[in-house]
Amino acid sequence: MTIQQRTLGTTSPLTVSALGLGCMGMSEFYGTADEATAIDTIHRALDLGVTFLDTADMYGPFTNEQLVGKAIAGRRDEVQLATKFGNERNPDGSWVGINGSPDYVRRACDASLGRLGVDHLDVYRPARLDPNVPIEDTVGAIADLVKGGYVRHIGLSEVGPETLRRAAKVHPLCDLQIEYAIVTLAPEKAIFPTLAELGMSATLYGVLSRGLLTGAKSGGARAQFPRFMGEMGERNAAAVTRFHAFAAERGFTPAQLSVAWVLAKQPALVPVVGARTRPQLIDVLGALDKPLSPADVAAVEAILPEDAIAGTRYAAPQMKMLDSEL
Repeated sequence: MTIQQRTLGTTSPLTVSALGLGCMGMSEFYGTADEATAIDTIHRALDLGVTFLDTADMYGPFTNEQLVGKAIAGRRDEVQLATKFGNERNPDGSWVGINGSPDYVRRACDASLGRLGVDHLDVYRPARLDPNVPIEDTVGAIADLVKGGYVRHIGLSEVGPETLRRAAKVHPLCDLQIEYAIVTLAPEKAIFPTLAELGMSATLYGVLSRGLLTGAKSGGARAQFPRFMGEMGERNAAAVTRFHAFAAERGFTPAQLSVAWVLAKQPALVPVVGARTRPQLIDVLGALDKPLSPADVAAVEAILPEDAIAGTRYAAPQMKMLDSEL
């Protein structure tokens, strides 16, 4: 298996693997893998050329960064490491709020470096926009960390075009982390064009739509997402059944077809896919050997148009925290 590389951005370019590994699920939200299994999965990803790893201090909370740190010990030079801050939680997991204040940026970075056991972060980003702190102040604080050698590149997450433009005036930006899937196409309208305008790239999460596209059932963390709830969940399950049948006819697993569609649709951007175990990782990577033609992409979209899926991607309270939706 040969995994190609892609460059995130042009104003602050970073070369990464064409597919990234999201590590969140190894610690929280969608069931946990034991530590040995998780570390084995990360090691296998690195062996196969998946070198872009994505984590955050809130996952666990805090334990996911510790896990990733253990996994990359002795292999730091093989990894492009991205982590997030700003979704502030207490050690018991309780929610504090969104914090993008300059003082907190510095303290959060120092803590993440310690948990990860590294001397620098390849990409550092606020997980959400703090409505009480100008984005210029948050990015300015990360820029100071760049000057100090603690951070190599600055990214953002779930912010809209105007915020992107304001932030880019403070310091060159590498990428935006944003949800994108065959059933989540909103970034195509204004966000992707703005990224191109600013010389930025995107790392794309939610490519499997939190397991909706692979047939995951509501329960656990998924119970809070509208697309899994009640009548909407039933309608969406029926639409996904058609998607599964199409995938089987073409020799794909649902996960492979979901990833292959994104790779074909956005060839300059980088999907970040969660995989808690080695079999899940190998399944997803199979998409790299099954490229879709433009006709294939159109056929997939005809089977599962965006309006086939009911419900917003987050519940109402969470939607208020998404500057990208404004």
